[in-house]
Amino acid sequence: MSDVEMKSPKKKSKKSSKDKESSEDAKAAAATSPTASVLKPYEERVKAVNIIAKPLADKKSTKKCHKLVKKAASAKRIRRGVKEVVKGLRKGEGGLCILAGDIYPLDVYSHLPILLEEKSVPYLFVPSKLELGAAACTKRPTSVVLVKDSDGGKKAGGKDFDGQELMDTLLKEAKAYNPVNVN
Repeated sequence: MSDVEMKSPKKKSKKSSKDKESSEDAKAAAATSPTASVLKPYEERVKAVNIIAKPLADKKSTKKCHKLVKKAASAKRIRRGVKEVVKGLRKGEGGLCILAGDIYPLDVYSHLPILLEEKSVPYLFVPSKLELGAAACTKRPTSVVLVKDSDGGKKAGGKDFDGQELMDTLLKEAKAYNPVNVN
């Protein structure tokens, strides 16, 4: 007998048309909604934050943070991720740093609040890394975003930043937090 005759025939999977349609609908729904966390209420997301997530933005400020990150991403005035943010801070870039509060293990970015305080860069925590990534126009969750305060006249052609007043209100809120006086 030859090798061809010894092999058993391949089994065809029999899926009903309903199964195919439901799997296609699920794929389409997953493609249209970038994150499942968007559907969770703010109070539920706050329960998942880690212990160092202070100052944590309230519900209204979280929406402002996401709006600011989205505008800054379209203007190419952000740095995404721990490595990029640390590199930007070492180069002397300033602005507002927005960190996700649901990052585990903490060792991934536990050094950032200290580095930000040394460089006098205000920072805020938001509850969800998934929503921060979606606001930063990426498909992946993002742990930290640095919104640069000035572009230096490069790339933007010297035009004003669209979300400057939004950034000013969030900077005021972040600077009001004093980590020395916290219990």
